[in-house]
Amino acid sequence: MGVLSLNSNIFVAGHQGMVGSAIIRALESNGVSKIITATREQLDLLDQSSVRDFFAVRNIDHVVLAAAKVGGIHANNKYPAQFIYENLMIECNVIQAAYQASVERLLFLGSSCIYPKYAAQPMKESELLTGVLESTNEPYAIAKIAGIKLCESYNRQYGTQYRSVMPTNLYGEGDNFHPENSHVIPALIKRFHEAKNAHAEDVTIWGTGNAMREFLHVDDMAAACLHVIEISNEIYTNNTVQMLSHINVGTGKDLSIRELAETVKSVVGFKGKLRYNSTKPDGAPRKLLNVSRLNKLGWKYSIDLEDGLKKTYQWYLKNIVHGVRES
Repeated sequence: MGVLSLNSNIFVAGHQGMVGSAIIRALESNGVSKIITATREQLDLLDQSSVRDFFAVRNIDHVVLAAAKVGGIHANNKYPAQFIYENLMIECNVIQAAYQASVERLLFLGSSCIYPKYAAQPMKESELLTGVLESTNEPYAIAKIAGIKLCESYNRQYGTQYRSVMPTNLYGEGDNFHPENSHVIPALIKRFHEAKNAHAEDVTIWGTGNAMREFLHVDDMAAACLHVIEISNEIYTNNTVQMLSHINVGTGKDLSIRELAETVKSVVGFKGKLRYNSTKPDGAPRKLLNVSRLNKLGWKYSIDLEDGLKKTYQWYLKNIVHGVRES
């Protein structure tokens, strides 16, 4: 590796989450050993002075900011103040402390929900701030947009190399399989597994199954993050990323929820029928990222959906079904 040399001290904020833990795996597989982490008990990212003091004594060269307060539609609706406050504080504290400690490069992880509700598909980076947001997660989205603009503003004023990546829907090892607030892939895996064991005749899926979604395995996301950090500033700015300081990360391909359900059903081995409850909402008809900028910068995904689902299901069996982790 180049920028992320074996002698670099790299702080991964949010290392216990699905994305953070994948980034740790990616760093370790590339021989990077000087990885700095801190649990919530060790470092409160909401406390500005604690974050500043942490950076002051750790000699950090690079930062991957994967820490965030996240949740599904129910949590976003119920706790909007917490979602906007905590995410804003984490971003402000870490980015400012990184600047004060002369951190060379920082990578901020956002979310595709930053784009307008009715953005043209597939969504280009230039769609940012061109329309109203989806109301259910607006506070979270605004906080993530602020993180992008923080990085962009520090780059403009101080000449830093702080970059932002916007992932599509992620899944994989370490995902959240909670019965009430998990996302669609872990929810389907859990439901099909339990239906298989119960010898159920069918499983009902919310909506018509016609909505289109894009999915990226978390290990591909981690690989993309390291790739973006490594890009030289000359190449990075020549690709007009300086003006639009965030980069979409995805596969550039989508499929219907119906197709996804059939694929998960096959991976899990459920033999029953699928039924669709069309009285339940589909959500946005389509959410697909335009990933041409990242492709031009030399990165494309490598884990296809079926292989990624198989890996995720095996992790679920080992760690949730047969392990000690709570589901």
